[in-house]
Amino acid sequence: MAKPGAESDPLLGRARGGSGDCPAGLATCRSVQASPGAVASWGLRIDQAVVFIEDAIKYRSINHRVDARSLWLYRWYYSDLCQGTLNFAIYLILSLAFIETPSSLSRTADVRYRSPPWEPPCGLTESVEVLCLLVFVADLSTKGYLFGRAHFQKNLWLLAYLGVLIVSLVDWTVSVSLLCREPLRVRRLLRPFFLLQNSSMMKKTLKCIRWSLPQMASVGLLLAIHLCFFTMFGMLLFAGEKDDGQNRERMTYFRNLPDALTSLLVLLTTANNPDVMIPAYSRNRAYAIFFIVFTLIGSLFLMNLLTAIIYSRFRGYLMQSLQTSLFRRRLGTRAAYEVLSSMSGKGEASPQGVGVKPQNLLHVLRKVQLNSFHKQALIEKVCSYGDVPLSASEFQRIFNELDKTVVKEHPARPEYQSPFLQSAQFLFGHYYFDYLGNFIALGNLVSICVFLVLDADVLPGDRDDFILGILNCIFILYYVLEMLLKVFALGLRGYLSYPSNVFDGLLTTVLLEATDAGPAVTVGHGAAAEHAHRVPVPAHHPEHEVSVRLQQAADWAYLKLFSGSGCVWAERPSAAISSGWLSEVPLSQSATSRPQRAHPPSNQQADCGLRSQVGGLRQGPWHSGLAGAGLGGVCERECVWATCVGCGRERVGVYRCVGGCWSRCMG
Repeated sequence: MAKPGAESDPLLGRARGGSGDCPAGLATCRSVQASPGAVASWGLRIDQAVVFIEDAIKYRSINHRVDARSLWLYRWYYSDLCQGTLNFAIYLILSLAFIETPSSLSRTADVRYRSPPWEPPCGLTESVEVLCLLVFVADLSTKGYLFGRAHFQKNLWLLAYLGVLIVSLVDWTVSVSLLCREPLRVRRLLRPFFLLQNSSMMKKTLKCIRWSLPQMASVGLLLAIHLCFFTMFGMLLFAGEKDDGQNRERMTYFRNLPDALTSLLVLLTTANNPDVMIPAYSRNRAYAIFFIVFTLIGSLFLMNLLTAIIYSRFRGYLMQSLQTSLFRRRLGTRAAYEVLSSMSGKGEASPQGVGVKPQNLLHVLRKVQLNSFHKQALIEKVCSYGDVPLSASEFQRIFNELDKTVVKEHPARPEYQSPFLQSAQFLFGHYYFDYLGNFIALGNLVSICVFLVLDADVLPGDRDDFILGILNCIFILYYVLEMLLKVFALGLRGYLSYPSNVFDGLLTTVLLEATDAGPAVTVGHGAAAEHAHRVPVPAHHPEHEVSVRLQQAADWAYLKLFSGSGCVWAERPSAAISSGWLSEVPLSQSATSRPQRAHPPSNQQADCGLRSQVGGLRQGPWHSGLAGAGLGGVCERECVWATCVGCGRERVGVYRCVGGCWSRCMG
């Protein structure tokens, strides 16, 4: 291991087992060149080359420790397991905001309707938080050790990381000491910093904003002057007489300086245009010139100038970031070349400038963490050189394979012998067939929109969706046919190799399941042959009418019974069943096959109870066998559906209370 004071020394320098001398004309080798006198072990050099190549692939800096133990720790720190744990800790500590008081785990944000949220006990969220903070402490300690004290003291992000962790741990200690009753928790305000410091893209964005502030401030000053000038001019312009247009404009938008500034500031975004000028414009059209000039200068010139400055600064910083990334890649590959060129075999040194043996580079590439496509491309490129040592330029050109994109090859299409099948395969495998499918999907969307516009004033339960249901069935059948034809033309593996086809297939399956959940119509004869089909039913269909009326009467929780001519009627089957008077009888069964229930009690003068929606009991005299007999003169609501347990007949219609009495059963 390197000495503690070796963090500021060059990589592979004297303090790290190397030499500080460089060949003439090579200015970048001072940090990577091995000493010809003190030769490191063959395995250590291989590990160093592996780490340098991984740094080049990930655009990381090579300014870190390179001894054996540090290299192992470095590779472990940037492994998927370690980085995944760190990312999960960041996600977990940010998610605590949804659980901690005040909790956001509620169905609605309206305090009038939401139930009291769950309050975690003291110590639960604090335990999760301290585990995340310990992960961050380990992350900072590892970075400080790997990159050295000198780099740690110069890096403002690491210093801020240290300060945030200290404040968070102190605040957590105070919170636990006060049993979670402290009025303010400062560490909650600092939690987004953990996400910020771990994201290189966010760091670059903040740095670009900091670089753009001088130019943005100059345009912002022009905007402020423009806003103040027109504010004062507007307050003088609209100081009119009482009850005229100027006074209404002044009282509405230019009452005082803050209101005038706010009105014109909003006008810069055109959010209140033309409302801000309507009172004055209604008095005199010439007042519109004031607002037009303000909008032209502010919105169309100064705001666009601010946007152009931000775009140019971000574009310039993007180019600089790309150049930095490219420089890091070339520096990493050159460092790996210098390490490999200093060895010819295990434990042997070779003269500088000879080159790198392809066998050593192949051994390094097999240990590099890289996706299989690029690794195979690099290995094939190295094998093409044979046993000839690689020069520095050739070594750099090998890694140009990393910049090439991988084109996924689709599986071969099935081969058919019949000319007809070959023509059909060509037709349904052509991209014009995809265009046809997109056009059909557009027609489906247009049809749905047309029916939604036509039925905009109709309640969902009263809409006639028969025609729309038929059209949807036709479109779904086309989607299924299109999927089958594509499978025929491309093959199953070829069909699944296209993400668009996978999405279309899943969407078609979901549409089939949604169609299968539609209204059921029972067909067939007898119990064995009866089965249900999901088909669209028109609104005037009797069964559709029954379902709509049942839905309208679903909220009626009270029971109304009427005895007349041996028939007992109930509004709601579920209420009647719960009362013990009626049996639930399917609509598809005939009247003769329905189970019969006992008639009302024989004492015809007994009291009949009417259960209301709130569960109360309403008493009244019950008379049997008399046409038009009433239930104590009580008129509740109208009945839309009724079933007689005496004769087994059904009635669909509206039964109204006439003169305080319910109409009798005419069965």
